[in-house]
Amino acid sequence: METTKEVKNTSSTRNEIYKVSGMTCASCAISLESNLKPLKGIIQVSVNYPNQSIAVEFNEAIVSKEIIQKTAKDIGYEIITGENTEAQETFNSNEEKRLKTLKSKLIFAAIFSVPVFCIAMFFMGKIPYENWIMMALSIPVLFWSGSEFFTIAWKRLKHFSSNMDTLVALSTGVAFSFSVFNTVYPQFFLSKGVTPHVYFESAVVIITLILLGRFLEERAKSKTSSAIKKLMGLTPKQVTVIRNGEEQIIANKEIIKGDLIVLKPGDKVPVDGKVKRGESFIDESMISGEPIPVFKKKGDAVIAGTINQKGSLRIFAQKIGDETLLSHIIKLVQQAQSSKPAIQKLVDKIAGIFIPIVIGIALLTFAVWYVFGPNPPFSYALLSLITVLIIACPCALGLATPTALMVGIGKGAEQGILIKDAQALETAYKIDTLILDKTGTITEGKPKVTDIIWNENNNHEELKSILLEIESQSEHPIAEAIVQNLKQENISAIQSQSFESITGMGAKITIDNVTYLVGNENLMYENKVIISEKLKISAQELTAEAKTVVYFGKANKAVAIIAVADQLKERTTEAIKQIQQMGIEVYMLTGDNEKTASEIAHKVGIKHFKANVMPADKGKFVKELQLKGKVVAMAGDGINDSLALAQSNVGIAMGSGTDIAMESASITLIHSDLTQIVKAIKLSKATMKTIKQNLFWAFIYNIIAIPVAAGIFYPMFGFLLNPMIAGAAMSMSSISVVTNSLRLKKQSIN
Repeated sequence: METTKEVKNTSSTRNEIYKVSGMTCASCAISLESNLKPLKGIIQVSVNYPNQSIAVEFNEAIVSKEIIQKTAKDIGYEIITGENTEAQETFNSNEEKRLKTLKSKLIFAAIFSVPVFCIAMFFMGKIPYENWIMMALSIPVLFWSGSEFFTIAWKRLKHFSSNMDTLVALSTGVAFSFSVFNTVYPQFFLSKGVTPHVYFESAVVIITLILLGRFLEERAKSKTSSAIKKLMGLTPKQVTVIRNGEEQIIANKEIIKGDLIVLKPGDKVPVDGKVKRGESFIDESMISGEPIPVFKKKGDAVIAGTINQKGSLRIFAQKIGDETLLSHIIKLVQQAQSSKPAIQKLVDKIAGIFIPIVIGIALLTFAVWYVFGPNPPFSYALLSLITVLIIACPCALGLATPTALMVGIGKGAEQGILIKDAQALETAYKIDTLILDKTGTITEGKPKVTDIIWNENNNHEELKSILLEIESQSEHPIAEAIVQNLKQENISAIQSQSFESITGMGAKITIDNVTYLVGNENLMYENKVIISEKLKISAQELTAEAKTVVYFGKANKAVAIIAVADQLKERTTEAIKQIQQMGIEVYMLTGDNEKTASEIAHKVGIKHFKANVMPADKGKFVKELQLKGKVVAMAGDGINDSLALAQSNVGIAMGSGTDIAMESASITLIHSDLTQIVKAIKLSKATMKTIKQNLFWAFIYNIIAIPVAAGIFYPMFGFLLNPMIAGAAMSMSSISVVTNSLRLKKQSIN
C-alpha cells in the first residue's frame, strides 16, 4: 500500500488511453489487465473490450510505455501509442485488415464445411473414400480458418486460464484427431468389435458457426472509433494567418499563440480566440446545440470547430492544439468510451466456470472407464471422453447470445431503430433515467414562424410582399424562417430601391420613398418607430412563451410583430408520458436560457431540467447520476451531445442529427421520434428474455446430456451414448436455440 501511495503522489503520474489490437473476447480484457497490474509503477488499468482500448494510470519514472507495450505483446496483444490521430489511423488499419481476414476465413470455412456436412448427413456409406474426402476438406478449415481458436487456447493454457476458444479448440481438435485416427487406422477399433466413427462434420460446422458470430461482432466493433475521427475532422487542416503584414497559408499544427487568423465565409474556426476585426454570424450548434447562429463582433470569443457564415473575421489565437474546448471534448469522449463497461459478456463469464468443469468431467470419465470399464478399457474410455467433449461443445452456448442479438437488432432495424452496439440492447431494459437534449431531440431544431400579429387592418398582402423582400436579402436564420412562411402563402416580393443590413439588429429598405424596418426592439427605438400598446402586450406574451419576437415597422409606426420559435416534435409529449409510465425518470438538458428551458419542459411534462449547459457539463451530469447507481440513457442529436452520449450507459442519437452524435451513440432512431425509445426498451426486454431462455436450454441440455455421455446409465441399463448420437444431439441443441431466437421476429414491441 505504501508503494502505491508513493506512486500516486509523484508528479510523474500519467493517465493515458491507448488502442489495443488482438483482443477477441471479453476474457482477453481480463487477461491483459491481470498481466499489466502487477508491473511496478502501474497504478490503475482498465481494459475496454468493446471499444478495444485500455486506460492506464502509471508512473513514467518507474515504468515506461515501451515496457507496457512489451508485456502486452508477450501475451499476444498490441498496444498502439503515439499522437491521437496517428494512433487511431494505425488501429483502424489493423482492424480493417483483421476484419478482412476474418471474412475470408469465414467464407473459406463455409465453402469447405458444406460438402463435409452433406456427405456425413446424407451420403454416408454411398461415396468411395468418403472419410478421406471429408478429412481432406476439413484440414484447411481447422488449420487455417480455425487456427485462431487453437492459438488463443494455447496462449490461455500458458497462463493457466481458459475461455470459449479453449473448449472450441478442445472439442474440434479431439473430434478431428479421433476422426483422422479412425480414417487412417480403422482396424484398431474394428479388431475390438467397435465401429470407427468419424466426426469431421462436427468439427468444421462448429468452427464455421463460431466464426460467423465473431465476424458479426468484429464488424460492429470496427465502427466505435468513427466518432473520435469525425470530432478531429472539425478543425481545418490548413489556415490563413497574417504574419509580417502578409497572409500566409499554414498547417493547423503550426499555429502559435498570438497569431492573427483570417476567417473567410464558410471557414471552420481552428482555435479558441477573440475577434479582433470584422463582424459575422458563427454557427455554434456543434457546441451549444442551438440552431440560430451567434453574432460576433470585436472582442467576442470564438470556439474551435465552429463555422463562420457569410461575414469575414480576423481572430486572435488564444488557445491552440490540446488546449481548445474541442480538444477537451474529444479527450472526454475518449475517456467515456474507454471506461470499464458495467456488463461483461455473459457467455464468456459462464464459460469461465463451465469450461474447466467440462474438461474435468471428460478426464474423470476417461479415468473411470479405463479403470472400471469393460474390455477393451482404453477404447471405451476414449469413446466416452470424445462423447463428453462433443456433446458439451459450446455451439448452443455460443449461439445463445449472438443469435438472439442478431434477430433483435434486425427487428429494431425494421422498426427504424438502428443498434450499433449489441451491448446497448443488453443494457436498455435496465434504464431507470433518461436525459433528453432539447434542440433537435424534443424540438425540431429549426426556427419557424408561429404567430404574425398585425397592428391595424392595413393592406396585409402588400406589407407581406415588402416583408418578404426585406427578409429575402437577409442572411439571418430567423429571416429564412419568415421567408419560408411567406412563400407558403404564395407571396411575391416587391422590388426595393435600397437595402441596408444593420448588424445585430435587423435590416431596412426604401420603397417609394417610404422606409420599412424589420428587426428587434432596439432597431425600432433607434429609428423612433412607435410600438402600440396592443403589440407591446402581444410581444410580452409571446416572449413569455419562449418565442423570439421580430418587429416590422413602416415609416415611424410598427405595423406587425412576428414570433419565431423552435417547434415541439410531433408525439414528443406522448412519448415522454409513456417513458415516465415505465418508471423512468426524465431530465432535459439544454444550452438555451432558463426561461425557454422552463417553458419547453412544462409543455412536455418534464419535471427536471437544466439550462445554460455546456457539452462538458452534460457528460459530467451523466456521470453524477451513474455514481448514484442510475442506469442512464442519453438522447441527443448534436456534436455538443457526443460526450454525454458516449458517457451514458445507452446513447441514443436522432437520425436527423449530426454524424458525430450518431457515431457516439449506440442506438440511432431513424425517424427521430421519441416513441422509438419506448420500442427500443421493449425490444431490449424481449431480447434479453430470449437470451436467458437460450442459455437455460443450452445448460439444461448440458446438465442432462453430459452425465449420459459419461455413461451414468451404463451400470444400471447397459446404455452408453454413441458419439454419433452425441453429435446429433449437439446439433439439435443448436437448432433449438436458433429457433427460439427466431421467435423474436413475431413479438410485438409497439
